[in-house]
Amino acid sequence: MALELINPDDLPVPEMYTQVVIATGSRLVFISGQQPEDIHGKLVGHGDFAAQARLAFGNLGRALTAAGARPEHVCKITIYIVDYNRDEHVPIIEEVQISLFGDHKPANVVVGVAIMSPGYLIEVDAIAVIDEVVRN
Repeated sequence: MALELINPDDLPVPEMYTQVVIATGSRLVFISGQQPEDIHGKLVGHGDFAAQARLAFGNLGRALTAAGARPEHVCKITIYIVDYNRDEHVPIIEEVQISLFGDHKPANVVVGVAIMSPGYLIEVDAIAVIDEVVRN
């Protein structure tokens, strides 16, 4: 595996991510921010954060596959959320993150933003490391 996941003894152990990820693979994959858009670039789930989160993470999974990477190759994700409210958004993010990553916990950052394109509530990008091209 190209990733070593570390939670140092003197830092809290997070439930949904890893504090430190060491990548040793030979290929870096950078996935652009994935939004809750269908194949035609149309927003799906207007006003529904959960629906938008499911589609954004689903699109992230499809982008990884296109790059020859799998979710377990992801070392870091960044999640951008409009009007971020931890109590409201984290349970939804946990659910969709588990649906894509299973037990794998990449490093992550959640960034609250004031606004995206009208109606858009979430965007997620990723960095993956692979040793070789793995076509799914």
